[in-house]
Amino acid sequence: MGKTIAEKILSNKSHQNARANDIVIADLDFMMGQDGTSPLAIRAFEEMQAKQVFDPERVAMVIDHSAPSPLAGVSELHKQMREFAETQGIYLYDIGDGVCHQLLPEKGHVVPGDLVIGADSHTCTYGAINVFSTGVGSTDLAAAMISGKLWFKVPETIKLMINGVLPPGVYAKDLILFIAGEMTADGATYKALEFGGSMIKDLSVEARFTISNMAVELGAKCGLMEADQKTIQWVREHSIRHFETVEADKDADYCEIREYELSNLEPQLSMPHTVDNVVPVSKALGTPLSQGVIGTCTNGRLEDLRIAAGILKNNKIAKGCRLIVAPSSRHSFLEAMREGLIETLIEAGAAVVTPGCGPCVGTHNGVPSDGENVISTANRNFKGRMGNNKASIFLASPATVAASMLRGEITDPRNYIR
Repeated sequence: MGKTIAEKILSNKSHQNARANDIVIADLDFMMGQDGTSPLAIRAFEEMQAKQVFDPERVAMVIDHSAPSPLAGVSELHKQMREFAETQGIYLYDIGDGVCHQLLPEKGHVVPGDLVIGADSHTCTYGAINVFSTGVGSTDLAAAMISGKLWFKVPETIKLMINGVLPPGVYAKDLILFIAGEMTADGATYKALEFGGSMIKDLSVEARFTISNMAVELGAKCGLMEADQKTIQWVREHSIRHFETVEADKDADYCEIREYELSNLEPQLSMPHTVDNVVPVSKALGTPLSQGVIGTCTNGRLEDLRIAAGILKNNKIAKGCRLIVAPSSRHSFLEAMREGLIETLIEAGAAVVTPGCGPCVGTHNGVPSDGENVISTANRNFKGRMGNNKASIFLASPATVAASMLRGEITDPRNYIR
């Protein structure tokens, strides 16, 4: 019996014939912590009486969740990260550099076939470029920084074959929201997801990141894709590292195979207060909104900003609405400026904030008030996610968010696609 992508990567990195449900100790290619988790990892590192990380070239810390710092206490944590990075010689991405999950692939730290961990649940994002990447706790990150290794239970794999052609006005975010609604939030708990099919192949690499990013919202350990020529070209443009892609065997043993034909997919909406509470946008038309968010590690990339700007160009957001835009990285921000996208967004009435997580995590930027409805391109919408458990969050594509801001209510973006 052949192997899945997850089994192959964990076999390669553990130097043994690993199969689903085996326990392995594997070598890590890269690891990362952000400002919500790194201070705890640093403390655990010190409690383990460690002096030096195993390889400074394989460790990064990113200040993106509360950036710039909103409080003196947070500033102390940021200072701790900066001092640790300086002492250890590891990579530090400071305020304004961007979101950790954009930076690691963009800066060339992760390439196909890698095994990567991050002290953030959406580390699964890099599966889009054929990386087994997954989130861990801060203590696990500390142990990995010392040893360069971590234990894994090899996950069983669910294969998702997604075919068809996305209609105009329907995007990768709509696709993954639909799958979340179908499979539910615990439909893939501790499983690896392998995404394939003609619809996935047609997506850009940026759009594929959106898909893999939300694998964890189905409970999955990782969200993997095979590397095609698009992947290889994208990685070579961003990294000088040598890599070898990993493909599943034709006779790989999957615990489940699901097939979808989504050529008739409508724009999707995740309703409060769970990600898998998904309906077509047509079921919620007219729901009043106070705030929109375009950004986060799910949909703050250049492609997303282009989509939003295309809808907002020569238009104004509705009176009484606020639109907050957080580019995913400094590079994305600069490219959007060069293309005139930022000017378009600002002229439409948007407020552009520092590249980073922005309003998503609810620590500073864009906390809604009681009773307000927010439509966001983020990946989570449980109560309190944006800093107020008396607000309601709807999840949608950048196109749906932009169109809805023009009307001040949930709107079908297909009405605005030129």
